[in-house]
Amino acid sequence: MSLFHIDAGKEWRGGQRQSLFLVREIYRRGYPVYFVVQPKSPLHKKAKEAGLPILPVRMRSEADLLAVVRLAVFMKMRKCRLAHFHDAHSLAVGSAAASLAGTPIRIMTRRVDFPLKKNFFSKRKYQKNLDALIAISKGVKKVLVEGGVDPQLVKVIPSGIDFSPYTDLLPCNYLRKELSFKPKDFLVGIIAHLADHKGHKYLIRAAKILKEKAPRIKVIIVGKGPLEMELKQQSRKSHVDDMVYFLGFREDIPQILCSLDVFVLSSYLEGMGSTILDAMACSLPVVATRTGGIPEVVKNTVTGILVPPKDPAALSEAILTLYKDKKLGRELGVKGSEVVREKYSAESMAGKVMDLYERIAVKKGIKLDGEHKD
Repeated sequence: MSLFHIDAGKEWRGGQRQSLFLVREIYRRGYPVYFVVQPKSPLHKKAKEAGLPILPVRMRSEADLLAVVRLAVFMKMRKCRLAHFHDAHSLAVGSAAASLAGTPIRIMTRRVDFPLKKNFFSKRKYQKNLDALIAISKGVKKVLVEGGVDPQLVKVIPSGIDFSPYTDLLPCNYLRKELSFKPKDFLVGIIAHLADHKGHKYLIRAAKILKEKAPRIKVIIVGKGPLEMELKQQSRKSHVDDMVYFLGFREDIPQILCSLDVFVLSSYLEGMGSTILDAMACSLPVVATRTGGIPEVVKNTVTGILVPPKDPAALSEAILTLYKDKKLGRELGVKGSEVVREKYSAESMAGKVMDLYERIAVKKGIKLDGEHKD
């Protein structure tokens, strides 16, 4: 018997990192798991480096019949008893394959709070033949229920992170050396895919306000995406290209985080924002928007400062507050670190997911082999 985890992501983003953490923890606990990934993708590479059992399957679209057949054959051969889908593409391909292979338990994780399309196909996709739909926050669950999903089907299990990169003392002058910043420069950073819902354009507008009030503030933007050229153009036209730095995709995220003074997430749609967890693990104060699952992690004036989405003035004011009050920033950072280490570990997340597996398996009279530990 085996468990299949399917992630059709072609890029390395927060969702792929979460599925990797989960599969790694499940494998460590002795469950016979297979990780289905896009061939030669960043996730494929990282899963291979982690020594996980991988099945590379090209999934070109949600209607890729060849991928459905290939995956169904793999499931049948390896006696798949549980299939876990990690995105919309893998749900479409994987659920069709699971039906052909007779896989009895099917689970999906939903990480975004985009509204569901209100049509027959969307309702069928997110309810039919699923035993559970994991939402990474109450905010995501709310959107799913509003989209017509049975609330009894949705289980809230927050994301978790690996704290091991933050156990060693990392240099706080890493970026300052790379970009030749002055000791008194105040570094504000965002790490996010350059997509519209992440709200980078509002952060750049906030940067224009900040330039007039505190020219020592520097804004660091880490990530790639479809809006890269547009955002750089906005930065130039707003005359803040001397204080806004685009670093592109980076692998050295722990070092970058430890170089910052404040972490920002300016999204107007956000399932949870797992990079916030990393920032809090580094004891960084957080400025984030009051949207989706973010307020479940960032408690206003306790672990960070929350502002309304799409509000550059409020965003700039919160950043300016932490620039002027370094003591407040340190207090928020320390409290944030305590909270994230207590509640948001990858081990805790995986344990809750495996508890869900076992409860469903018991109801169906199915044994999932492994050395499960609470």
